[in-house]
Amino acid sequence: MDLSIVVPLFNEDESLPELCGWIESVMQQNGYSYEVILVDDGSTDASWEVIQAIGKKNASFKGIKFQRNYGKSAALNEGFKAAHGDVIITMDADMQDSPDEVPELRRMIIEEGYDMVSGWKKKRYDNTLTKNIPSKLFNAVARSSSGIQLHDFNCGLKAYRKKVVKSIEVYGEMHRYIPILAKWSGFRKIGEKVVEHRARKYGVTKFGWQRFVNGFLDLATIMFLGKFGKRPMQFFGLLGTLSFLIGFVASISLIVSKFMSTDFSLTNRPSFYIALTTMIIGMQLFLTGFVAELIARNASERNVYLIEEKSGLD
Repeated sequence: MDLSIVVPLFNEDESLPELCGWIESVMQQNGYSYEVILVDDGSTDASWEVIQAIGKKNASFKGIKFQRNYGKSAALNEGFKAAHGDVIITMDADMQDSPDEVPELRRMIIEEGYDMVSGWKKKRYDNTLTKNIPSKLFNAVARSSSGIQLHDFNCGLKAYRKKVVKSIEVYGEMHRYIPILAKWSGFRKIGEKVVEHRARKYGVTKFGWQRFVNGFLDLATIMFLGKFGKRPMQFFGLLGTLSFLIGFVASISLIVSKFMSTDFSLTNRPSFYIALTTMIIGMQLFLTGFVAELIARNASERNVYLIEEKSGLD
């Protein structure tokens, strides 16, 4: 199969018929063998009934319905599991992503050898104050933290080689940082394409201000797990040792000063309590590292590694 198109959605019954008709037209014009996986993330409108009706008319359109709203990351993860195409395309269901971009995205994967291609909505129709400025801040932090030079990490329109989506797990709010997940899984050839951003035609945006806070927290989680997920003691142990040593040296210095001066009082000096607190924090961090190491070593996937290929082995 040439293509799998994964479309996560929540309360998009108005846009679905037009979007699916557009996708079908593009697929037929290019002669692709394809499937479209519509993942209903617990919609409360008629989205599932629309998906079923579309599927009856064209068997290439398939549906997954969640019992409740789990979020875009969960919807993408289930869509990735169900996808069979050699190239997987993701797009939003709100008609702001254009299916006309699909052939070029596929070409970049197949002919130019990219593992993943992310869309860049260079010209946007969003409110500048509430969306554009926070998005630019997120993207700047993500670029500097990951070393991946993309302008728009959160663009819903992306293309993947099949092996990429089968090698990553998307959860929480991690859909914003799939390029980073792909990089940590060993996929280095990540490209970018300027894509059309269309004004919203139906409904309203489903994302609130919480996504800004969650986005930064998830970025921190990805960076930590990518570097220290299998060796947490190297992170917590180092911080704990440094903190304990700083507190210990400060305490020794204060004690020596006490013996050298009869007017010197330890308990009246804030630095003494700061030194003790620093030592306690250091010990706690060190113990946290031990506990995290025990958990990591007993995890079922502690020795699961992504292997690209083998030679001369059964």
